[in-house]
Amino acid sequence: MALKGFKRWIFAGVVLFLALILSAAFIWRYDILSNALDPKVPFLTYHPPPAPDYGKRASWALLPRNPEAVPPADRPVDIFFVHPTTFDGGRDWNGGIDQPKAARFLSRVVLPNYAGPFDRVGRLFAPRYRQASLYTYLTLRDDAREARRFAYGDVLQAFRAYRVRYGQDRPFIIVGVEQGGSLAARLLSEEIAAKPELKSRLVAAYLIETPVPADEYTPAAPLPACERKAQAGCVAAWISAPEGDFQRVQEVIGRSLIWDPSDQLVNLEGRTPLCFNPLLGGTSLERAPARLNLGAANATGLDWGARPPFLQRQVSARCESGILRTSKPKSSSLRDSGSWADRRKVDAFNLFYADLEADALERAKAAVSAGR
Repeated sequence: MALKGFKRWIFAGVVLFLALILSAAFIWRYDILSNALDPKVPFLTYHPPPAPDYGKRASWALLPRNPEAVPPADRPVDIFFVHPTTFDGGRDWNGGIDQPKAARFLSRVVLPNYAGPFDRVGRLFAPRYRQASLYTYLTLRDDAREARRFAYGDVLQAFRAYRVRYGQDRPFIIVGVEQGGSLAARLLSEEIAAKPELKSRLVAAYLIETPVPADEYTPAAPLPACERKAQAGCVAAWISAPEGDFQRVQEVIGRSLIWDPSDQLVNLEGRTPLCFNPLLGGTSLERAPARLNLGAANATGLDWGARPPFLQRQVSARCESGILRTSKPKSSSLRDSGSWADRRKVDAFNLFYADLEADALERAKAAVSAGR
């Protein structure tokens, strides 16, 4: 009897120990998973992957079939699309353009959902670049900031290659999502706003899920915010959070980095982000009801060029303290899914797919009519 009682105590102790281990793993799971993505080497001693050659088609995720031919009449503008983070991390601070897993996420999730709305607006040019890893968005270390600054060099070279080889004097739209939006914001301020010949050709810039300070896009700024529909030469930027999700807002603001005048990434530090409401086509603070939502879409997995079915009236949206607060989508296909890492990247759907398409078409028409 004593032996049986002892065995029960041993068994109970083992069960309790395993329960404590599992509980600790659950509580600190984000730290554990994040640590696994840490390259664990200083960026100064890091050897990045080879640079892309933007004279080769392989360095572009999207490129017209014959980009040097005369553009079709129904594509009067070009779109330069900078993709968001698709590379998780691990040994590298910056991912090479040939990373298989990252390439799959780009082609399966990002391009159909975020480049897709602009496919009917103009010719699409989407460079592959040595992006900063997902880990750099989970830490505020200086090494992570250096990795993000490094990625900008590729985007700048890609844009210059596009302008010289394909763009020439055509009007263009800049689209950047998350990391791509941050890099596009720097491209706008350094390369486009500073050069009158490029600034005059900018139809609009869409910085999706991208924090930029509203005070840098006033009506008197070189590139003002898009305050109304059909306005050209302006910037539409926003970061979103579901209504009632205050933790998401705190995370967004706490980890949001912007470019300062010396090209360093710094915290927002109390500055209000620019908030463009895609349902209203401007920066109005009024609440846009769900009936204005032209169509959300889950285009994940669709072949490029396939048009997804639109789900109308899915969300309402309102700019509040610089954050675009959205209601809960009615369709379950428009809710977060995937692995821990995937949930920390851009959503595998686009709540404003049809709204962005219509907005860009209207701005392009206005810009071309005005002779941009």
